[in-house]
Order: sequence, then C-alpha cells, then structure tokens
Amino acid sequence: MGSCSSHASIIPDLDDIRRETGFSQASLVRLHHRFRALDSNKKGYLCRMDLQQIGALAVNPLGDRIIDSFFPDGSHSVDFRGFARVLAHFRPVEDEGTGTWDPEEPEPLNSRMNKLRFAFQLYDLDRDGKISRHEMLQVLRLMVGVQVTEEQLESIADRTVQEADEDGDGAVSFLEFAKTLEKMNIEQKMSIRILK
Repeated sequence: MGSCSSHASIIPDLDDIRRETGFSQASLVRLHHRFRALDSNKKGYLCRMDLQQIGALAVNPLGDRIIDSFFPDGSHSVDFRGFARVLAHFRPVEDEGTGTWDPEEPEPLNSRMNKLRFAFQLYDLDRDGKISRHEMLQVLRLMVGVQVTEEQLESIADRTVQEADEDGDGAVSFLEFAKTLEKMNIEQKMSIRILK
C-alpha cells in the first residue's frame, strides 16, 4: 500500500484526475506507469507514434480513429490527464466509483451518453456533428477491408444512414445515432477492464 501512495505522489493533480475520470488511485498509478512506458523518450507527453506502439490499436481497424481521439482540436501531444480522460470512456460502469452520480457534478466520462458521444466521433470524420453516407462508407471500409465488395459496402452505408436518418437530411445526427443504438448495451460493449 505504501508503494502505491509513493507512486501516486509523482502524478500531478491526482485527486482532480481521479474525480474527473472515476478511476481509483491504484488504477491511476497503473495507468501512469503505462503512460511512462509508452513515453519512450521521457518527454512527459505522448505523441501519435507512441500510441501506435500499442498492439491492440495496431490490429484494430478503427485504431487510427481511436488514436485521433487522444488529440482533439489538432493537438500533437497528450499529457497524462488527457490520456486518462480518453481511457475513462472505456471504464466499465460498475467499476470503482459505484456510488450514485450527483447531478451537480459533470456527467461521468463512462456514462452511456459519453460512451455514445465517443463512438459517434469515431464516425464523424469531419467533426461537423453529422455522419454522412461518405463518412459511414469510409468507416465501413476500415472495419471490413476487402472482405466485402465496394457495391455491398455502399448498399450497407446507404441502408444504415437511411434507417437512422429521421429528419431526412441525408446524414445521421448524434441524437439519431443515440436513438438507433438505444437497445444496444453500449455500456458493456464499450468497456475494457484496464490493467486489472
């Protein structure tokens, strides 16, 4: 236990990060250790190339899109706080902070709505708040590769956008996206047991 506390002292703003992400102190210490291991040049931040060394992302068809989520607004580096914030979206709902959520506090990063927002931004390539047919097609290409013909992919993209597009504007808004997935257990599907 003393070892965990001594390692915790080297994490700047630990209590703020713990409150913001919902991770326990022990989990944050383990994540910080992983962050430092990825930061091979000891810069104090991670760049895109550092994250590309993670094997699970290298083989994930959406790996580049997930890596993009660490660098909002075109930034080229992510500090430990930003690293923990992104990973908090994947924290299982029943993990660690199992108490009730205080409505006066910001919505937890691992809430259903925040998980949906995270998933939505993986598809919304131009970040205009809508998923167009073209964006859907690009993501489908990443996910299935050459296993499906281009004609089949176009048909899937057309049907997916058409079924979700309630207002008829030819694109899927976040609310339409959320409604389409309302029966899916997104809390379970977007959960990773991190460093257990």
